[in-house]
Amino acid sequence: MRDLVRYREDCKGQRLRARQRINGYLLRHGRHWPGNKTRWTKAFCNWLDSLKFPTAAQQAVLQGYIDMERQAVEAVDDATAQIEFAMEQWSLAPVVKSLVALRGIDKLAAVTLLAELGDISRFPSPEQLMSFLGLVPAEYSSGGRRRQGRITRAGNPLARRMLVECAWAHRFPARKTPHMKREAKAIAWQAQKRLCGRYRKLLLAGKNTKQANVAVARELMGFIWDVVRIEIGKLLSEAA
Repeated sequence: MRDLVRYREDCKGQRLRARQRINGYLLRHGRHWPGNKTRWTKAFCNWLDSLKFPTAAQQAVLQGYIDMERQAVEAVDDATAQIEFAMEQWSLAPVVKSLVALRGIDKLAAVTLLAELGDISRFPSPEQLMSFLGLVPAEYSSGGRRRQGRITRAGNPLARRMLVECAWAHRFPARKTPHMKREAKAIAWQAQKRLCGRYRKLLLAGKNTKQANVAVARELMGFIWDVVRIEIGKLLSEAA
């Protein structure tokens, strides 16, 4: 599963680079998207197809870049389908379904976190897992002085980035949603109330949105650890 997850990330990287090449090419030739700021929608792609350049060579370059981007999109979609298919036979599939109850975490995010981190329940405490992911502040001590800096960014960068992306969902007020799984519903609702309130409290304290989101991501990891620990325990008891 981890190989599939990393393959999908590589495909996303190729898609991003292809889109950057198209944007740069259009900028060099003074072609500007006349619509709103949102790009890579169906309307934007139709606009790309309608562009005409004065020479055949320039038109061929544009078409080549467009073909590269669309091949990368297809590769991402294919990798996503492969992950969804493999997840049904995965031993951690029940854990994935429980993690989806947490706000901001969909199936792909849950699969990515579990594939990259393995059995999260092997960490004795959520604090150790937070430290492992590099989400704790770096500390600089000298004599009796103690100063904290930015997060250490140690550990798995893909899992950390995915967690931070999931945490952005908590900038909105907490609310109960139908997707909460019954077994994880209590933890999921507790997490929403805690993390949404935490985000607003940090903003009121003068933290910027990125700092607040990283702090929420760190605490979200604690709730993920709790859900995984419970689900792994259930799987072990059933196997026994």
